[in-house]
Amino acid sequence: MTSNTSPTRDIVLFLIFAVAILTMPVWLAPIGAGYPDLLQKFAIYGLFATGFNLLFGLTGYLSFGHAAFLGVGSYTAVWTFKLLGMNPIPAALMAVVASGIFALAIGYISLRRSGIYFSILTLAFAQMSYNLAYSVLTPITNGETGLRVLESDPRLFDGASQSDGPLISTLFGIEMTGFAGFYFCATLMIIGFFIAMRIFRSPFGTMLRAVKSNQNRMTYTGLNPRPYTLAAFVISGMYAGLAGALLCITDPLAGAERMQWTASGEVVLMTILGGAGTLLGPILGAGLIKYFENIFSAFNDQTLHAIFGFLPDFLETPVVAISGLFVGEGWHLTLGVLFMIIVIFLPGGIMEGMSRIGRLFKGSKKSAGADKSRVEAAAE
Repeated sequence: MTSNTSPTRDIVLFLIFAVAILTMPVWLAPIGAGYPDLLQKFAIYGLFATGFNLLFGLTGYLSFGHAAFLGVGSYTAVWTFKLLGMNPIPAALMAVVASGIFALAIGYISLRRSGIYFSILTLAFAQMSYNLAYSVLTPITNGETGLRVLESDPRLFDGASQSDGPLISTLFGIEMTGFAGFYFCATLMIIGFFIAMRIFRSPFGTMLRAVKSNQNRMTYTGLNPRPYTLAAFVISGMYAGLAGALLCITDPLAGAERMQWTASGEVVLMTILGGAGTLLGPILGAGLIKYFENIFSAFNDQTLHAIFGFLPDFLETPVVAISGLFVGEGWHLTLGVLFMIIVIFLPGGIMEGMSRIGRLFKGSKKSAGADKSRVEAAAE
């Protein structure tokens, strides 16, 4: 994967990626995904999946508890709002620090095991965190009601400001809602992508790939893999904490549901669907899942009848009935079918499919060039 890379190619890739992210409101509008709320989710969960990929994609350690760091980042961001003010930068920084410390504690224990035992340990810690947030830690998390910013909160740096509506985070007087919120999230996502790229290309990234390739052989050479895996776990947790903070920066509310095992499973699906171990794959997977969640889940029988209205009545009714199983409340079925197809035919995810298409075009060009050379040789 790294043999075909160079600093120039990385710069070009990064610039193309940055331009594509910043222009998403334009090129996603034709497919109904150009509105701010969905764009914010693309950026936030793309960042979440990028961080998870640094652990799973590079080291092979599959964590089923990364939603715990998402929740810690969310709660930390809201408490920063409540104590300091509605500026999103301190909230994001505090969330990264808090989630990093939490990841260090969990990783130090969980990484004593590998394989399925590591996965079960991370899942157990995440579920413990979820249950604690709902019960024992209610004074901190506000339980099932969720934690939000109130006018009565101290807010040391902007407590004097009053608002008639709900409190919203602001940066230099700009509210972090709508497209402004998206571009704030997109900027942090681009920075996160750049850091991930540097990790992929660094000696540290090479050591992480060595852990995934053959950890026993690495140990026999005298290298201790645990500091590298722990560092990857902490960095991945910090990415998740930042994503959790961004969820609260765009909507200042933190709830324990973000720490559920389903949220951890979702980021696993995003990474595998897009292509674990690749830079762009997890981001594509996150975008695809969030698109299905927000677009396909909105389809109802009336929408389906409008789509298949050109069919005769005796065909329209059964087609709508069958299609209705895969959209609306059943959109998870569509996601499941898509996931099965990709796992069976494209084990490397979407990125493998794109690389196959690229090789196919290169092969056709080479064969066309060879045919042209033979014709010219025959003519001579």
